Amino acid sequence: MRVIVALGGNAVLERGRQPDADTQIARVALSAKALARLAEKHELIITHGNGPQVGMLALQSAADLGLSSPYPFDSLGAATQGMIGYWMLQALQNALPGRQILAMVTQTLVSAVDPAFEHPTKFVGHVYGQAEAEKLAQEHGWTVRPDGPYWRRVVPSPAPQRVVETRLIRRMLREQVVVICAGGGGVPVIRDEHGRLSGVEAVIDKDLTASMLAEALDCDAFLILTDVPRVMRDFGTPRQSEIGHTTPHELRDLEFPAGSMGPKVEAVCRFVETTGDMAAIGRLDQAEQILEGTAGTIVTPNARWPLTSTL
Repeated sequence: MRVIVALGGNAVLERGRQPDADTQIARVALSAKALARLAEKHELIITHGNGPQVGMLALQSAADLGLSSPYPFDSLGAATQGMIGYWMLQALQNALPGRQILAMVTQTLVSAVDPAFEHPTKFVGHVYGQAEAEKLAQEHGWTVRPDGPYWRRVVPSPAPQRVVETRLIRRMLREQVVVICAGGGGVPVIRDEHGRLSGVEAVIDKDLTASMLAEALDCDAFLILTDVPRVMRDFGTPRQSEIGHTTPHELRDLEFPAGSMGPKVEAVCRFVETTGDMAAIGRLDQAEQILEGTAGTIVTPNARWPLTSTL
């Protein structure tokens, strides 16, 4: 089975915290152990979040008096792809001795006229109280919005159109290579009238990129692995309940927060609707059980897993 995993950024940087590199590396090593078990049985592509890391580096860059201007988000996206990809690469090499692992810095094509550039929605960086967030916004020219009980910076998040290096990733999979790619949704780029690429100031939703890439690579399963066991119906209310096996149609009838679970639900729905295959959202440490259908929120065309037929 060919499986693509979208690994949440909070797997390597806890929400609301700013641990040092050694702590983040240790968290990645724990993630790699769970992913290594999948790689032993399946063809595996790994994507990962980078929102916390990009936000942290953007803040440092903005505060660096030695720079004439802060580093742009496309460059920060590439830097964090390399950093987290390196951590994951080494951890998987240690967990899978003898197995070929590749970490790639990849670019994701977006439209230069995407309306998202006028309406920032993607949360990056760590959380603040409202007063501190508004002060930072005034100092640095940020846009900030509430994220649950906290406030965070938001940046444009245009829709992904294609991972530029898709053909190369497909070639690596034919060689049984475990591929780490499209970190943070990939470096956002546009193509001009001459076919040349250039980066843009944005952060792409990693789950939507992973969904698109899963379709392009003919994956059999798409897993979003995070720190929650299942998607919750009526989250935060006395009526909240876990969703086990479901369909895109059933999920689209529900409402989910736009800055957190909403994009994840949209990503899995798109994949299932387009391919007729299986997608799921659940805990990283339950990845094997999710593929078996005994954990997580399993999304298929007929709410069954394994699938009986989608034809």
